[in-house]
Amino acid sequence: MRERDIEQYLVQRVKAMGGEVRKVRWVGRRGAPDRLVMLPDLTVWVELKAPGKTPEPHQVREHDRMRAMGQRIAVIDSLNAVEALLDHPKEK
Repeated sequence: MRERDIEQYLVQRVKAMGGEVRKVRWVGRRGAPDRLVMLPDLTVWVELKAPGKTPEPHQVREHDRMRAMGQRIAVIDSLNAVEALLDHPKEK
């Protein structure tokens, strides 16, 4: 499975739940998350990865900066991780 397959699944699931997903391009900022997921009870920045892959050090630094500003960041590398995020959004 590829990262884009997980990304497509995330978009389909969020839209099926009545939410919105935005692909984000960051000008002058490396390492920021790929997508913004918006649902009535959840707003979260999502970093998508191929199965078993983890964020690079520059991505971890940017995620930490964003978390310090009160932002929620989820790293998703599988269909199960998409489901875990969407099944219990208030717990994440």
